[in-house]
Amino acid sequence: MRKIHYTLHREDSDFVAQCLDYDVSSFGSSEEEALANLKDAVELYLEDSPEASPEISGVKVGELAIA
Repeated sequence: MRKIHYTLHREDSDFVAQCLDYDVSSFGSSEEEALANLKDAVELYLEDSPEASPEISGVKVGELAIA
């Protein structure tokens, strides 16, 4: 069993789940639905590209000012 790392945020009326290990994201009308959809999307991605999972050693969340 693989474990993935993700972020989850609200965007308008949906929740967006973004996988940090692979370039995969999904959304849903609830947090649970967004995460279930992300799990399905990552499983489909790995069927086509069964690469080794990268090691995530740290995650920082911040903000940048954009002019």
